[in-house]
Amino acid sequence: EIRRGDWSSDVCSSDLDGPLDTQKLVRILLESALNAIMDEQADMACEGGANSRNGYRERGLLTPAGKITLRIPKLRCGTYFPDGILERYSRVDKAVAAAVAEMYATGVSTRKVERVAAKLGIERLSASQVSRICERLDAEVAELRSREFSVPMPYLFLDATYVKCRRDNRVQSTAVVTAIAVGADGVRRVVGLSAIDTETYAGWLGFCRDLRKRGVSGVRCVTSDAHEGLRRAIAECFPGAAWQRCIVHLERNACSLLRSKRHRRAAGRIMQAVFAESEPASVRAAYHAAIDAIGSFSDEAAELLEEAEADALAYLDFPADHRRRIRTNNVQERTNREIKRRTRAAQVFPSMESMIRLVGAVMAEADEDWSTRRRMATMDALEREAPPEPAIDAETRLRAERLVLVAMESAGVAQRAA
Repeated sequence: EIRRGDWSSDVCSSDLDGPLDTQKLVRILLESALNAIMDEQADMACEGGANSRNGYRERGLLTPAGKITLRIPKLRCGTYFPDGILERYSRVDKAVAAAVAEMYATGVSTRKVERVAAKLGIERLSASQVSRICERLDAEVAELRSREFSVPMPYLFLDATYVKCRRDNRVQSTAVVTAIAVGADGVRRVVGLSAIDTETYAGWLGFCRDLRKRGVSGVRCVTSDAHEGLRRAIAECFPGAAWQRCIVHLERNACSLLRSKRHRRAAGRIMQAVFAESEPASVRAAYHAAIDAIGSFSDEAAELLEEAEADALAYLDFPADHRRRIRTNNVQERTNREIKRRTRAAQVFPSMESMIRLVGAVMAEADEDWSTRRRMATMDALEREAPPEPAIDAETRLRAERLVLVAMESAGVAQRAA
C-alpha cells in the first residue's frame, strides 16, 4: 500500500492552480511503489527473528519517467537485492536501454541521444553510457553474421557501400559489403555482412567463401556490378551460376563514355526502351539496335555494350516472373541508401566495431521485415525446363529499330547524329 503522504506533498507543493506535472507524478509513484515492494520483501526475509533490518543504501535508476532513487534495505546477516526489480550492475532501466539502442540503430548521434534522454527526465546520460548500452546490439548482429542456412538460395545479390571510419589513427573510407539472397521458399534474406577491401579479389573471395561455408548454396544467378575482383570470386565460389550484370550500372557506365549531355540523355532513353521489352527475342533485337545507335555517338560505348551483352541479358534465361527482380541490383541500392541515411548522423565512426554494429542493426531490421512475406511466389518455375528461345525474325528486328528511333527522337537527337 502506498500512502498519500509519501508523494502528495512533493507533487502538490507548487501552485495548486497551475498545471499538474504528470511526469513528476508518475516518477514519484513509481519510486514509492518500488521502495514499498522492497521493504515488504526485506520484512519477509526477516520473519522468524533469524535476521533483522539494518538501514538502507540508496541507488539511482534511470527510467522512462526520469531518474528515481531506490532505497534498498540492508540486512544484518547476508544481503538483499531486488532481482525482480533491478538488473545487477546496471543503472539504466531496460526500457531506456531499448529506446537508446533503437535511436542509435536509426542513425541518431550520441549527442542527440543525450538531448532526447534529457526530455525523458534523465538528467545525465554520457556518450560512454550510450555506447555501452548500444553494445547490447552486438549479440543480435553477431547472430545475423554467423547464422547458417539449409534452404537453397537460387538468387544472390552482392554490393558494397562506403562509410567513413577511423582506422589506424586516421579517417578512412571503409567498404561495407552485404549479401542478400532469395531462397527456394521465395523469402528474401540477409545472408552476409562484412567490411573488406573491395579493391582486391582476395577480399571478395574471402567474403564469398564465408557465404558458402554457412550454407549459401544452390545459387543459380548472382547479380552485381562489374567489379573484376568480384566477378572472379563469384566464378570460383559459385561455379555453374549465371552472372547478371546490373543493367542500371551498365547504363551508367555506357553514358559515362559519352561527351555530350544530349547524347547521354539519348543513350539513357534508348537503354530504358530496350529493357522495357518483355519477350526475350524483342529484348535481344532491341539491344543490337541500341548498340548500332549508340555506336553513332561513341565507338567506345558501343564496344562496352557489345562485350556486356551475354551478362546483361542473362536474366532472360530465367522464369518470366523473376526477370524484373534479378536483372538489377535495386534491392542492394535501396539497402545502401538506408545505410547511408542511418549513418549520416555519425559522420565518422570511431571504430570498425561501432560501424558494423549500426550497419548490422539496419540489416537485421530489413531481414526481419522481409521474413514476413515471400518475394517470389513461383520458385518452382526454376525446376521446369525453359522453352527454346524463338529466333529473331525480320519483323522483330524492324520493330526493334523503330523502338530505338523513337527513343532517340524523344531525346531530341536525329538518327544520324554525330
